[in-house]
Amino acid sequence: MATLLYRLGRFSYRRARLVIIVWVLALAAALGAGIGLGGQTDETFSIPGTESQVALDQLNALFPAVAGASAQAVVVAPEGASVTDEALRDEIEVLVDELEAVDGVDSVLGPFDEFASNQVSDDETIALVRVQLVGASSDVSEATLEALIATAEAIDARVEFAGQVFQDTTVGLTVTEVLGLLFAGAVLVITFGSLRPAWMPLATALIGVGIVMGGILALAAVLPVSSSAPLLAVMIGLAVGIDYALVILSRHRGQLARGMDAQESAAVAVGTAGSAVVFAGATVIIALLGLLVVGVPFLSVMGVGAALAVLVAIVGAVTLLPALLGLAGAKIAPKEGSRAWKRAHPTASTGPTMGRRWVRGVMKRPVLTTLSVVAVLGVLSIPAFSLDLNLPDGGSEPAGSTQREAYDLIAEGFGPGTAGPLLVTLDITQTTDILDDLADIRAELEGVDGVASVSPGIPSPGLETAIFQVAPETAPDDPATKLVVADLRELAPEIEAEFGTPLAVTGVTAIGIDISTRLTNALVPFGLVVVGLSVILLMAVFRSVLVPVKAALGFLLSVGTGMGVTVAIFQWGWGAELLHAEPGPILSFMPIILMAVLFGLAMDYEVFLVSGMREEFVRTGDPRQAIEDGFANGARVVTAAALIMFFVFASFVPEGAGLIKPIALGLAVGIAVDAFVVRMTLGPALMTLFGRAGWWFPPLLNRLLPDLDVEGEQLRHHRDHREWAAQQGDAVIVAEGLRLSGSDARLDLVATPGSRVDLVGDAATRRLVGATLAGYLPIAGGRAVIADAVLPSEAGRASRRVTLVDVSGDRLAPSVTIGALVSERMALAAGYPRAPRRVRRWLGRLAATVDALGVDAQAIRDPESGVVALDARRRALVLAAVATLDATAVIVLDHRDDALSAADIDLADALVQRLAPPSVVRVWGREPGSAVSPAATTIVLDADASTIVLDADASTIVLDSTPALADRSDVS
Repeated sequence: MATLLYRLGRFSYRRARLVIIVWVLALAAALGAGIGLGGQTDETFSIPGTESQVALDQLNALFPAVAGASAQAVVVAPEGASVTDEALRDEIEVLVDELEAVDGVDSVLGPFDEFASNQVSDDETIALVRVQLVGASSDVSEATLEALIATAEAIDARVEFAGQVFQDTTVGLTVTEVLGLLFAGAVLVITFGSLRPAWMPLATALIGVGIVMGGILALAAVLPVSSSAPLLAVMIGLAVGIDYALVILSRHRGQLARGMDAQESAAVAVGTAGSAVVFAGATVIIALLGLLVVGVPFLSVMGVGAALAVLVAIVGAVTLLPALLGLAGAKIAPKEGSRAWKRAHPTASTGPTMGRRWVRGVMKRPVLTTLSVVAVLGVLSIPAFSLDLNLPDGGSEPAGSTQREAYDLIAEGFGPGTAGPLLVTLDITQTTDILDDLADIRAELEGVDGVASVSPGIPSPGLETAIFQVAPETAPDDPATKLVVADLRELAPEIEAEFGTPLAVTGVTAIGIDISTRLTNALVPFGLVVVGLSVILLMAVFRSVLVPVKAALGFLLSVGTGMGVTVAIFQWGWGAELLHAEPGPILSFMPIILMAVLFGLAMDYEVFLVSGMREEFVRTGDPRQAIEDGFANGARVVTAAALIMFFVFASFVPEGAGLIKPIALGLAVGIAVDAFVVRMTLGPALMTLFGRAGWWFPPLLNRLLPDLDVEGEQLRHHRDHREWAAQQGDAVIVAEGLRLSGSDARLDLVATPGSRVDLVGDAATRRLVGATLAGYLPIAGGRAVIADAVLPSEAGRASRRVTLVDVSGDRLAPSVTIGALVSERMALAAGYPRAPRRVRRWLGRLAATVDALGVDAQAIRDPESGVVALDARRRALVLAAVATLDATAVIVLDHRDDALSAADIDLADALVQRLAPPSVVRVWGREPGSAVSPAATTIVLDADASTIVLDADASTIVLDSTPALADRSDVS
């Protein structure tokens, strides 16, 4: 992966303007789609399969008049007056008429209508007008809501409106988020010690966030998207976008300070630090996509949207950032003598850095440090055990809004439960005395503890179902209301047995309770899936068992602290007024979102710090010195990254949307605790206690798990090989100590442009060597460069520069004609379109060349001639000639033993020389005992030889090959 990212960084640097233009066009397209489609967010929470959702779906089908969206107009009598006064009753009638005239209103039930129930408060100061709208909440237009609110102007009395349709679903950013970006910019300037590079991480993050926002808003036009989804994506996208670019840019500037070429430095930074970024981002994406296992649609959309933001941030860090570096060139290199320059030259500094002093202090007292951290964070996590989850209702709306005023008035005049009533549905298809049964069932419902009132049962027009509106004594977000719902459901079997009417509890309040229950039950399996997958990934990266376990346990302390502080403020009310928050239950999906995001980001810091420690341990073998050096090298970047994330998340707390505030606070606290306490304090202390055992890895796991090479070890080898390849001049093939898989043989070879190499040995071994040179088989050791493609790191490039062909043609079908073979090769290999005229013209050239070599080419001239029908010599000539259409730098030609004579091979080689460019190197396979060509460098694959012998007179190389290799016949 590091080598691939290295090439990607180099390409982006060299094609800076092209890459930037592509990103700008992507931003314009995404924003254009989002604005053009005009997607609106939707706060209609639902979970398919729950009792409340199933009952609501049945109401939609059988009794749509009561299943759709609804609203309440709350009329307040002036002080000293009563809503029953004749003048005020007349005004309420006017209000009812105005509401009925609004487009999108299905029906209106006034407080004094015949079927009105419990719509006038006991003190007669408040009256409720119930409004039934057409369709679900997501179907109600802004124009309808504005028209509803405008009806209040028709009367003099005070009117407020309540209902889920009035919840604020706009996606807005406030000035505090801008301040968060300014704080992040200040941290970047301090970190780099210069303004010039500081804007680059901000630019990449903002462009990435713009693309994601446009995509989510466009998606909202066809799918239900919560208003929290784009805000969460913005928050996470900004944080990780800035951090990932910061890590790569810091590595780049350090390399520039040490004198590395700017282009090479950008590519190396993307290959090394970029590998850590890709892996760290992958853990965040895994954690966010883990929300899909919860089975909650709106939460899945949030997770996918946030994961998309992280993915775009990763791509931006490894493509857009190096493009910006390409425009800047060497101008962003630290000036000699500056702090940034001294950090890149530790020997130039007179004293240890703050990070080194900190880790030395931690390592001196690892036991005391560990116990202190665990104790403090454990205490801060205590409030999390009293976590109370619920969905937002009117009581969580901003103070002063019409929906909050209406909610408070209803709670004051009718009881808190009336503001969020329950709907009890009955299947009445099996009852014969509907009205009497409904009256008796109403009495049963009124006897349930915690029920304040029950409305008369209302049957549907088709008499399939009936509903009761049940008002609990407690507010919708009160834990006691959950007990009322549970008691009503426990009553269902008894009512069904007595009356034959299956009962279900639904409504907004019941759906919210079911969602909270589902999310609470999903926390443990979600945590096991996400943490389990990430621990496996960490094992693959660090080749350690204890390091991933330590990382996962440290995460538990971080998430516990984040939840504990959030509960203390948003649920207990400690300092809530400072954050403009209303104490109450915690948002149902806050814990699972917090776990997903925080786990991924926590692993970022684990990777950035511990990868440096492992790199030093692999280099020195001293675990204690590796902790100190690795920490000192990464501490500054991790500190800056954590501060940036903290400021970004914290900026969404004071004036942010009510749904996002608890999540933002939990993330801000969790990030600060995880970075500075868990990773930078507890982590080094535990690593000191582990000692060398911290890097123990069972051999079985070492074989099973892939080596992800986050430290870029393979990239370093690749760069060394590239530097060696550059010293080989114009040689097309250079092999130095090249060992074949399954053999101890070594091959040293230099083939200059236009030269010929003969491989003499059994067919299986010849093909093994050819496939290795072509990059199709891994090498066992050594290195080689094939037409500027380095083995083993650029095997893919080598395969595109080498053509392998069996000139015997034994595998060709009898029906294959010369014309079809040439046409197919031109279309697939040479990139030409299929054109009979071009095929005939090329065949004419081939026939003329063959004639010039003294061979009758009549059969070759006809495109309809079968290839297999040709004699062995002409067949070899045709297949060798077709191989030149690939236009590769190396052609490896082999044949069945005894199929061709030495003269036939020389003839085919002469044909290739005439048709291919002069610089092409030809590698021929020859059977043992065949005559040596004086025009070729001959490599004898001798199974009995023990050394490599170069005969200068015969230009012969004897390649040692073990008997086991020589006996292989399965290589094709």
